[in-house]
Amino acid sequence: MTNEKNLIGLFEESQPHLRAVAYRMLGSRSEADDAVQETWLRLSRAETSEVENLRGWLTTVVARVCLDMLRSRKARAEDGDVVPEEATSNAEDEAVLADSVSIALLVVLETLEPVERLAFVLHDLFGVSFDEIAPIVGRSEVAARQLASRARRRVRGAPERDEAELARQHDVVKALLGALRAGDVEAVVAVLDPNVVVHGGGAGGRAREIRSVRNLARSAVAFARTAHAFDAVEPALVDGAVGAIYASGGRLSRAVRLTFGEGVITRIDVIDDEDGLKTLEIATLG
Repeated sequence: MTNEKNLIGLFEESQPHLRAVAYRMLGSRSEADDAVQETWLRLSRAETSEVENLRGWLTTVVARVCLDMLRSRKARAEDGDVVPEEATSNAEDEAVLADSVSIALLVVLETLEPVERLAFVLHDLFGVSFDEIAPIVGRSEVAARQLASRARRRVRGAPERDEAELARQHDVVKALLGALRAGDVEAVVAVLDPNVVVHGGGAGGRAREIRSVRNLARSAVAFARTAHAFDAVEPALVDGAVGAIYASGGRLSRAVRLTFGEGVITRIDVIDDEDGLKTLEIATLG
C-alpha cells in the first residue's frame, strides 16, 4: 500500500462508505465532507504498509475525526453557537446519501452524547464490532456495549415522528425562503394561512394581528431584500417542527418556529432573545 497511486485508488473506493459513516455521525453533508478530507490527510501521512484491512482502518479514522467534531460542536452549542448546514447539494451528493438516515432519526441522534452516537452509528448502522469501537471512545468493550445500548433505548423510546409530514413542512419552508430570496410576494402568500398569527420580538412577544397576509408578505420580502447576509437563513428543526434559523458566522441570533395546518403556515414565532433561544431544541437541516 506504499504506492501513492494505489493508495489514492483504494481511498476513492472507500470514499462513499466513509461519507455515509460521517453523514450519519454528523448529520451534515458539509461536515461529512470535511471529515472525509481530514481522513485522507491522515491517511497520506500514515504508514499503512502493515494495514491488512484499509477500509476498516479508514472507518476507524473517520469515526475518530467525527467524534472530535461532535465534541467541538457540543462545546460550541453550550456557548450558544450553531453551525448551520449548507442548503445546496448536487445530484451525485444526494445519490450517495439516498439511503441515509431520515430527518426524524437525525433529530433523535442529535440528542445523544457524542460517544453514544458513535457507538450506536458504528455498531447498529455499520456493523462495526465493539472491540473495534472501544479504543475509539476510550472505553472498555463492555462500556462501549453499554453506550450503544443506552443510545438504542433512547432512539427506540423517542416519540414517533411523522416523516411524511416533516418532509411536507420542509418543502413549505424551502418554498418560503426561496420566494423571499426571489422577491416573489405571491409565492410567499401561497404558503401562508390567510389568518396567520405572528409573534415576534422574543419568546414572549405579543401576537400581531394580520389585517392582510399580502401586506405581511410584502414586508417580509422588503426585509429579505435589505437584510444583510439573508443567505445565512436556513431551514432547521425548531422544537420538533421545521422552521428556520439565522446564524451568521455560525452564531445563532434568531430562530423562527412555525406551526402548520393544511399545508400552509398558520403561526410564526420569531425568537431573537438569548434566553428564549436557549430554551429551543434545534437541529440543522440541509
